[in-house]
Amino acid sequence: MDFMERIDQYILSINNYLYSYVMIALLIGLGLFFSFKTKFVQFRLFKEMFRVIFEKSTISTEGKKGISSFQAFTVSAASRIGTGNLAGVATAIATGGPGAVFWMWLIAFIGAASSFVESTLAQIYKVKDENGFRGGPAYYMERGLNKRWMGIIFAVTITFCFGLVFNAVQSNTISIAMNESFQVSKPVVGIILCILTAFIIFGGLKRIAHVTQVLVPVMAIIYILVAFFVLIINITEIPAMFMLIIKNAFGIEEALGGTLGAAIMNGIKRGLFSNEAGMGSAPNAAAAASVSHPVKQGLIQTLGVFVDTIVVCSATAFIILLSGEYLRKDASSINLTQSALSVHIGDWASIFLAVAIFLFAFSSVIGNYYYGETNIEFIKNSRSALFIYRLAVIGMVYFGSVAKISLVWDMADLFMAIMALINLVAIAGLYRIAAAALKDYQQQRRAGKEPVFYSDSIEGIGEVDCWERKRLNEK
Repeated sequence: MDFMERIDQYILSINNYLYSYVMIALLIGLGLFFSFKTKFVQFRLFKEMFRVIFEKSTISTEGKKGISSFQAFTVSAASRIGTGNLAGVATAIATGGPGAVFWMWLIAFIGAASSFVESTLAQIYKVKDENGFRGGPAYYMERGLNKRWMGIIFAVTITFCFGLVFNAVQSNTISIAMNESFQVSKPVVGIILCILTAFIIFGGLKRIAHVTQVLVPVMAIIYILVAFFVLIINITEIPAMFMLIIKNAFGIEEALGGTLGAAIMNGIKRGLFSNEAGMGSAPNAAAAASVSHPVKQGLIQTLGVFVDTIVVCSATAFIILLSGEYLRKDASSINLTQSALSVHIGDWASIFLAVAIFLFAFSSVIGNYYYGETNIEFIKNSRSALFIYRLAVIGMVYFGSVAKISLVWDMADLFMAIMALINLVAIAGLYRIAAAALKDYQQQRRAGKEPVFYSDSIEGIGEVDCWERKRLNEK
């Protein structure tokens, strides 16, 4: 066993402990707590999510507008919808059995409440910058909890996790798919990805928002249509597929490699990697939007959790389970999704999926980069630090393209857990602020008003930059 394999085994042992005990308790426990405290806002205001998503920027700062609600949704979706939806789901099923899909769904339904709380808080505690607004967990840790040290730890963690490790995961999957389908060598794929990444990340947030606004809806719709076609041609098998998922989820019927513990752990790991509910990543995009009330972005990012897991992840799961390819002993990662889709629609599916994974994963590289950028600015507003970070991102994109898949994924799981732990503790301490904002929003809606938020609407809110009544009324 070489040095890198020893490191991988050490990381894996830590992950097994974290996800078997700590993460299950926190994700499900706090998710249920937030659900009850908000009276299950993720279901109750589902219709309202669609009403607010297409609103234009409504608040300017010194004459400049931030990104719109829909653009903020697509930036976060660009990070959410990626490798986790195609390769991650396949990995969960291959190692945890069909039951892992059920636990992915459960984490999405419960975690959606956590997503609402964290994204609403990100809006409340956002700050102004030269492009509009920025914010996220580090900002509400500093301003809401008055713990800058906690914000700095989170900022360092998310920058390393998303900007570097997660981007290595995305480029790793792209290189595997391109190598399998087009026989392009991994180093060549890595160089191409580095060039494309550099072009976009040196262009700023507006370019990121414009690129993702086009890429994310198009790639998601095409992929979902293909999955819908697969469901139609296999319609008689659908009831049996759902029974397989349920039985395997509770250990009633175990599939290859799919014990009850494996189903739960892999469903939670891959579900969290995919939808990011409670992890503290999506709030960074949510904070950048210009809206009249923080709850609007809370609702929009909650919708993002459903779109990611219940729609896109389920599409991949159905394709794999209806093909029977998950029973192969060599089933793994993106290769499993490619072979499963080929069973349904022919050999050309491998090429289609290679293109799809490029679009999904590359848009995630863009979204991941932004999360790191906004947190570097939290620590110190330094152009040289930002430049070094951008070079590091490009370097990790290349590293991921040529690295072993197991090490890259295990590193991602570890830093994902650390991020989520820090963020969940923070939002547990601040949930009452988000709950009060939700109450304020609903009171205005019931009065027939278009909700507008002011910082003095909530007692004990702490340091807030962007919601002062006088300043907003002057705009």
